Amino acid sequence: MAIFVATDFSVSINGSTALAGYLTQVELKASANDVTTTAFGSQWVTRVAGLKEGSLTLTFNQDYAISTVDATLWPLLGAQATVVIRPSSSAVGSANPAYTAICSVIDLTPVSGQIGDLSTFSITWPTTGTVTRAVA
Repeated sequence: MAIFVATDFSVSINGSTALAGYLTQVELKASANDVTTTAFGSQWVTRVAGLKEGSLTLTFNQDYAISTVDATLWPLLGAQATVVIRPSSSAVGSANPAYTAICSVIDLTPVSGQIGDLSTFSITWPTTGTVTRAVA
């Protein structure tokens, strides 16, 4: 896979891919804390990378039908969910890595909308533990 247009992300939440058709945006962020190591007498700041952390943001088109968005996400509030993201629905490989994260489901907006508009909402969940990247 070369540079690509995002049209076919594969996202599973606790093993279910049923919500992929409702997603309009996916973002997995990973970062390392910036730890300053500057000692007395230094004229420039020195740094090392510290602990790593991540967050997952998903944007959904809302649906309240059985086995869809609300029915799947609501029971997860206050729990942890395993999320696996791939750039496409093709098999995992060097050009289609799978990122796996355990997320703390601490944010959910079950109702959001304005008259005449599509009902959408975004969630942002922090990761807990290691975010992994697999290519096979």
